[in-house]
Amino acid sequence: MIISKPFKTINMNKNTPLNNGMQPGLQTEVAIIGAGTSGLYSAFRLTDTGKYAGGQVQIFDMSERLGGRLESVILPGMNFWGELGGMRYLTSQEIVTTLIEGYPLTEKDPAKRTPVLNDHMTPIPFPMGNPADLLFYLRKEHFKQDAWNVAQQNGEKLVTRYYLNDDDIGFSSDQLFNKIIYDVLMADPWFARNYSDRVTKGPTEYDYGFKLTSEDWDEVKPNLVYHFPGSPYDGRKVNDLGFWNLIKDQVSEEGYQFVANAGGYYSNTINWNAAEAFPYMVGDFSADVTYKTIEEGYDSIAYALANQYMGIPGACIWSENKLLTFSKGHELRDTFRYELTFLNIPANQIWHVYANHIILGMPRKSLELLDQQNFFFNSNENTVLDRNIRSVIMEPAFKILMGFREPWWKKLGIDSGHSITDLPMRQCYYFGTDPENDNSMLLGSYGDMETETFWKALSDDTVLFKVSAAESASLVELKALEREQATQLMVNEIMAQLREVHQIEIPEPYVTYFRDWSDDPFGAGYHAWKAGVAVWDVMPYMRKPDADENIYVVGEAYSDQQGWVEGAFCEAEKMLKSHFHLTRPIWLSDSYYMGW
Repeated sequence: MIISKPFKTINMNKNTPLNNGMQPGLQTEVAIIGAGTSGLYSAFRLTDTGKYAGGQVQIFDMSERLGGRLESVILPGMNFWGELGGMRYLTSQEIVTTLIEGYPLTEKDPAKRTPVLNDHMTPIPFPMGNPADLLFYLRKEHFKQDAWNVAQQNGEKLVTRYYLNDDDIGFSSDQLFNKIIYDVLMADPWFARNYSDRVTKGPTEYDYGFKLTSEDWDEVKPNLVYHFPGSPYDGRKVNDLGFWNLIKDQVSEEGYQFVANAGGYYSNTINWNAAEAFPYMVGDFSADVTYKTIEEGYDSIAYALANQYMGIPGACIWSENKLLTFSKGHELRDTFRYELTFLNIPANQIWHVYANHIILGMPRKSLELLDQQNFFFNSNENTVLDRNIRSVIMEPAFKILMGFREPWWKKLGIDSGHSITDLPMRQCYYFGTDPENDNSMLLGSYGDMETETFWKALSDDTVLFKVSAAESASLVELKALEREQATQLMVNEIMAQLREVHQIEIPEPYVTYFRDWSDDPFGAGYHAWKAGVAVWDVMPYMRKPDADENIYVVGEAYSDQQGWVEGAFCEAEKMLKSHFHLTRPIWLSDSYYMGW
């Protein structure tokens, strides 16, 4: 029986003490590389269970902050958070939801749940806005986002400037994704025989439903065959096909351009593993998904984990310390298996740490930046690891937050959510307004994939945007953000695109905040499995690539929930269970499936 207690009311502490010094000769049992969500979660679990003392688990990160690709910021003159990195979670994602909201999740009254972490986080809906107000701007044509549904309700088919196949005209991009996936699934006799009761079609030609569980999908993905006689891909496993290849084959290249543009994310429709794309598209981007975020900023989840770990005596997060390599042939090898070599960035000095386990909470690019000639990575000796590291596509992404002196989008009746365009800005999110002064925040561009080169030429310019005064935004605060500004050229281009999308006068911003996640050490905003990869083999392999070594790789990149914090948590949890023999935490339901 679980005795529930209400959340403690604690202000979110984002002043987690970080140690940017060094302690040459430091000895520990577990060295965790990366203070992102997978590294912090691993440290929390290893110490919270009492398996290790704080001094036996140490975290190292080359950055001066923690959170990895989570970064929440407050722009001067505003009293709410904007997101430069990950910004929301799905309520179906049980680990992240429970860490934020408490347990059991079956208890609908949050006040009766038991918190897992001491720091209180306030879950709030992630507002997606009203489709009747939000905009599409595609091929120089303006639509409201509900235009397809409105036409369908009137018995009409919305005709756009895309030359779609006759059978596809009138479908929204989301509906066309569902149609493609349904048709491919039901064309396979094996799937139809075993799972046809879990997919539905109707009552109208636009309606499709998918009731497959994560376990179902993990059975389907390795087995699904593409059955379309006359197609170049007939008889091939869907797992071996690229998603672009498959979409084009189903709805033509013009149909592909439509779903790629109108979907908002090019990363969804690049030529990644089609079998992995199916559950991703119907699970994460379908109409009935519930998104939430954290009122104190989404990176609060990282700080809450860090604070929990730092509450253990001896715990330490060594910031601004860059791992260069690790080796086995050292003088303390009888007691400690590995010698890790770090560069302390502030002192520009090399120092060594000794450990028996190494957890690499790092994405692909970060792994590739480590010494590739050491015993672990050497591609001549370990071709399997080299191939598996490269089994994911690095998906570039950048974001630019913009602060305005007024919520100009409200002139169009827009309150929240996002508008979508095929212009290089791709999407803009209306993040909110400070009620005290009307200062408002917009995610001015959410560029990814092929738009990156468009913006890279502008972001590399030398003249940065000049901040200017706004109510409640002191010049001291604004000047402190000078090095985070987008370039003036980039701001000029984004403003031109915003005006083209919205067709109204838009005032200039007073401040910006720019982050390009393709820069080192991250190399990408998120990742996607390549076509032909046996994901069911690579995921458990990456958690412990060498059976003879105590070296583990965790994180979003090699998960089946790429681009989500939950993917990082699940990989860490499965690694800890298999290789550190931790039992499933009491706060996580026995029935929750975490994938391969």
